[in-house]
Amino acid sequence: MNVKVIFRNAFFGALFLLFSISCNSGNTNDCRNKPNPYKLPLIQCISDYNSLVLQNPNMELVDLEEYIPNIKLDIRYATENNFTGKIIYTTAKAYARKPVAMALKHLQDSLNKLGLGLKIYDAYRPYLATLKFYEVYPDNNFVANPKFGSRHNRGCAIDLTLINLSTGNEIPIPTSFDDFTEKAHPDYPNLPDEVINNRSFLFNILSHFGFTHYLTEWWHFDYQGWENYPLMDLSFEELKKK
Repeated sequence: MNVKVIFRNAFFGALFLLFSISCNSGNTNDCRNKPNPYKLPLIQCISDYNSLVLQNPNMELVDLEEYIPNIKLDIRYATENNFTGKIIYTTAKAYARKPVAMALKHLQDSLNKLGLGLKIYDAYRPYLATLKFYEVYPDNNFVANPKFGSRHNRGCAIDLTLINLSTGNEIPIPTSFDDFTEKAHPDYPNLPDEVINNRSFLFNILSHFGFTHYLTEWWHFDYQGWENYPLMDLSFEELKKK
């Protein structure tokens, strides 16, 4: 190969490299320009997320429906049947960090032996949804303050209940999902014995697998070590494409 050909190939190779860097840089800037009024440190770019997972596989957000056999989803925020009255999620998906997904899988296996199963209302929640929730209902007792972010944004919080496998029906529980009343509190006493027993069973078995229940919502459970995971603002569509 003569000198002219070598020079030409090197020139166009360098030009292509500069073009690629320019394009990638533009995409990065775009993904980091999502709404973040409190300037929180958020993972907003799928490239940053991929790098994070490469460094620590436990950071992966796992599709629970694919990972856990027979799990049921009732993703209310992908419908108008939620406290906002609006469709918040464009896709009815449930993601959680890998250790959370593994714990839920072991939990499901144990429940199935008792004729029970999991129904998931919500799991990982993009930060943008947390902003929307607080606009509608700015009550820190039931809705996470976007100034600090939500444990759902970290992929370590799960909203769930139990179902009877033979009927598919939810077991008797204190209230419906997202009931923002005192009855939803984990220690509310004025309930039928069956409901209180079911609530205690739910708390005990979730605790056995590494979860703690939230102070005002019987359905909300946080996985141990949730504070070690970063806040995220990646859409379900972005996670599905990864």
